Amino acid sequence: MFIAYSVYSYFNSDSIVKYGQQLYTQLDEKFILMLAVGFFAQLVDGALGMGYGVVSTTLLLSGGLNPAVISGSVHTAEMFSSGASGFSHYRFGNVNKKLFRTLLIPGVLGSIGGAILLSYAGEAFSGYIRPVISIYTLLLGIRILINAFRNKRKIQKVKRAGWLAGAGGFLDSFGGGGWGPLVTSTLISKGRTPKYVIGSVSLTEFFVTMASAVTFFFLLGVSHWQSIIGLIIGGILAAPIAARLVGKLPIKKMFIGVGCIVIFSSLRIIWLAVSKMI
Repeated sequence: MFIAYSVYSYFNSDSIVKYGQQLYTQLDEKFILMLAVGFFAQLVDGALGMGYGVVSTTLLLSGGLNPAVISGSVHTAEMFSSGASGFSHYRFGNVNKKLFRTLLIPGVLGSIGGAILLSYAGEAFSGYIRPVISIYTLLLGIRILINAFRNKRKIQKVKRAGWLAGAGGFLDSFGGGGWGPLVTSTLISKGRTPKYVIGSVSLTEFFVTMASAVTFFFLLGVSHWQSIIGLIIGGILAAPIAARLVGKLPIKKMFIGVGCIVIFSSLRIIWLAVSKMI
């Protein structure tokens, strides 16, 4: 209701219809590509708890866009897909309510802080922080793969989960992705059941991305609507499928999938940072 009221306060019914007709005439192969990217990104993210920001941001970075614009566009689209994903996970009983409450407020505050800093600091500091965090997530990915091949995983107590959520929210806004790789990877590396970790983190992600998207909207506005709408539709279509998969996939294969996603995305960021320094 809040979002609908905000939109209606800026646009009347005639302008919305006119804008919709103009948008339809501008749809081309790029929209189809974004639709496919949004579907695949959300399918990975909803099933493994990470990957949406990495896939979407990588594609937009290839177009040479400003990092703040990219992050704002991705989070605007991700707000819808993560909402559908979170609702689907909640419906299928994949959410641990206690864990959700622990992650919610710190994640939102970290997301707002990262969006504000990126809007004013720009690309300079983002290039230094992401490789450092990627080294951490790389180690987590290796640890997850090791856990996947153990017969029994010892469950450890997760300490300072709120600080973890705050860091994940900050990195997600400031670096264009990182909520899933940091938060999901850390919780799963402690031996927690992937089904409930992914479901709880995915539901929290909706509020984190919404806080980021709203912050970027007020500071920078939103551009590249054609790409955003393609990502939104693709993500919404994939969300219920991914939520159903997370309850069906074997735990061992889920650990392997999460580990591979984390290692690949971490190595990619580290490699790009090293290449710029050479």
